[in-house]
Amino acid sequence: MFSFSLAGKNAWITGASYGIGFNIAKAFAAAGIDNIIFNDINQDLVNRGLAAYKEAGIENVHGYVCDVTDENAVKTLVEKIHAEVGPIHILVNNAGIIKRIPMHEMKRAEFQQVIDIDLVGPFICSSAVLPEMMERRAGKIINICSMMSELGRETVSAYAAAKGGLKMLTRNICSEYGEYNIQCNGIGPGYIATPQTAPLRERQADGSRHPFDSFIVAKTPAGRWLEPEELGGPAVFLASSASDAVNGHVLYVDGGILAYIGKQPK
Repeated sequence: MFSFSLAGKNAWITGASYGIGFNIAKAFAAAGIDNIIFNDINQDLVNRGLAAYKEAGIENVHGYVCDVTDENAVKTLVEKIHAEVGPIHILVNNAGIIKRIPMHEMKRAEFQQVIDIDLVGPFICSSAVLPEMMERRAGKIINICSMMSELGRETVSAYAAAKGGLKMLTRNICSEYGEYNIQCNGIGPGYIATPQTAPLRERQADGSRHPFDSFIVAKTPAGRWLEPEELGGPAVFLASSASDAVNGHVLYVDGGILAYIGKQPK
């Protein structure tokens, strides 16, 4: 019998001090998870995350400093998590960055940084947790993909390349480790209403919408930006036994953008 409960499970969510990762952690906590483990790039961000979890009333949270692109640091962290918290039943590869730079102006180092964090990082973290999942013959890996796993647009060449690669890494982990009862799926968020996107949603001096706000609303059948909390349900589904037969899939939580050509201009 399937269940959406996460009781008895531990989840490691990379980069979950705030934003999408933090909201997924809140959904996991509501689903009864035993322990939330998160990491971030420096102690200040980890402290910020720990304070946010405390304010949200979420207990049994463990924060660590770790760079997901550092293979040795990730291996050490996984060993530390096993010793201090317990087995990692669920991994959410959430840590990521975006650089909005026209491709012809982008430096190789800038392109490489996005690839390293958004694609190589999930490879490193997944590789680190897979052996124990294989031994246990159970595990869930959720990769935070993007609509840019399917689409391109100006200034995001590195991000689109990384997220397209992450979609295929998701499918390959499914292909390679499905026989061990390990499910690897992705979530592809649409445009989310966060503090970072707030300037794009503010009304202009004349009362009109910001041009990008108008663009997103016109491209979304739901006619609105999505809320961060709306990623929680899909994440709980993919982390729970309810999705044991779902593998190698990217669940796009985008309000229907990918299914829609957009409104005809008036």
